[in-house]
Amino acid sequence: MRADEIRELVELVERSGIVELEVRRLWSSIRIRKLVPGGEAGSAAAPGVVAAAVAPHVVPHRVPAGQAPAPAEEGLVQIRSPMVGTFYRASSPEAEPFVGVGSEVKPDSVLCIIEAMKVMNEIKAETSGRILEILVENGEPVEFGQPLFLLAER
Repeated sequence: MRADEIRELVELVERSGIVELEVRRLWSSIRIRKLVPGGEAGSAAAPGVVAAAVAPHVVPHRVPAGQAPAPAEEGLVQIRSPMVGTFYRASSPEAEPFVGVGSEVKPDSVLCIIEAMKVMNEIKAETSGRILEILVENGEPVEFGQPLFLLAER
C-alpha cells in the first residue's frame, strides 16, 4: 500500500464517525484506529489516529475476552494465519501431524503448513506453550488472520 493511500485512509477515519478501519489486500493489511482518552487503547493521550501495518508473518495475538473458543484465561494466545491458502497439519498425507492437542511447542516449532500458490509455507509457533485447540481441519482453506491454534503460553 502506498503512502498517499494510507494518508487518504487516515483522513477518512479522522473526518468520519468511525473509530476503526481495517483494509486487507492480498499479502498485507492495515488497521487505522482513532485514539480516544480512556478508550480501548488505554491511552491518556490526546485524541488522534494511529495507522499500523500488519506484517505478513505470524504474530501471536492475545485472545480477546468473549472471542476465545475456550474460557478466557490469562496467557491464552491465538496463532493466526499469515496468508490465504490451504491448511495442512502434516508435511505429507502419510506423515504424522506436526502437533496435536496437548503438544508442547517452542518458538521454532513447526505447527502446520499453509500452501499458497503451490508454495508450502511452514508456520511456526513463535512462542512457547501447549496446544489447547486446533481450530482448522486438515485440507481446509484459510484466510489471512484466521485463528489456527489456541495456545496456553508459558
